[in-house]
Amino acid sequence: MKPKLFEKLSPWLLLIAVLVLWQVLCTGLNVSEFIFPSPLRIADQLNEFKWLIAGHAWRTFWVTMSGFGLAIVVGVLLGFVIGSSRLAYTAIYPLMTAFNALPKAAFVPILVVWFGIGAGPAILTAFLISFFPIMVNIATGLATLEPELEDVLRVLGAKRWDVLVKVGLPRSLPYFYGSLKVAITLAFVGTTVSEMTAANEGIGYLLISAGSSMQMGLAFAGLVVVGAMAMVMYELFSWVEKHTTAWAHRGSQGE
Repeated sequence: MKPKLFEKLSPWLLLIAVLVLWQVLCTGLNVSEFIFPSPLRIADQLNEFKWLIAGHAWRTFWVTMSGFGLAIVVGVLLGFVIGSSRLAYTAIYPLMTAFNALPKAAFVPILVVWFGIGAGPAILTAFLISFFPIMVNIATGLATLEPELEDVLRVLGAKRWDVLVKVGLPRSLPYFYGSLKVAITLAFVGTTVSEMTAANEGIGYLLISAGSSMQMGLAFAGLVVVGAMAMVMYELFSWVEKHTTAWAHRGSQGE
């Protein structure tokens, strides 16, 4: 197998190896399906409850994307403000860091009181847990703009706004896409956690229902679906990044 082909297939080969080992251990040790289901059992549950899982998965997906979209808007705006001003960076950044340290699951009961049980708390939880990486990366991309480059542009007649918008923001795109790939996985986590306590549908609700009825295969099937959705979105952002910021990855163009 060619090295490049092997590199591309390596994630799938590793996944297959893990699944085979998992199945062998479950079968060899005779692990109860009620305790730790095997991959074959999970696949069987995925097939048996495919329409039920699909309904809950769709709800989790659109709720997550709603919160994630809000996180992009707020994260980019806050990141722009923080990264473009030394005063704002000094004043706001420590507060945002302290806020990010708070466990977002603790906000769910408060959000339920404010917005009731439903999509509202899940959307806001996804937003709260995912906007920080976006904000930090945009702020970092703008704040680390080389002073020498900025001085040259100023000499050429560029105003501060021109430097930020025409140079700073494009330069921040690799940081931005990197943050999206991290934030989207966090958004799914936030939605699922919220659905486990403040919803009557969604994958999080399915996990609680399946666990309470000892259907561990179904619960694991729900986890697999969440992981698959997050992976698809991660790969989508990777594809967009590759085709829009090739200039930032010159070292990999010859591969």
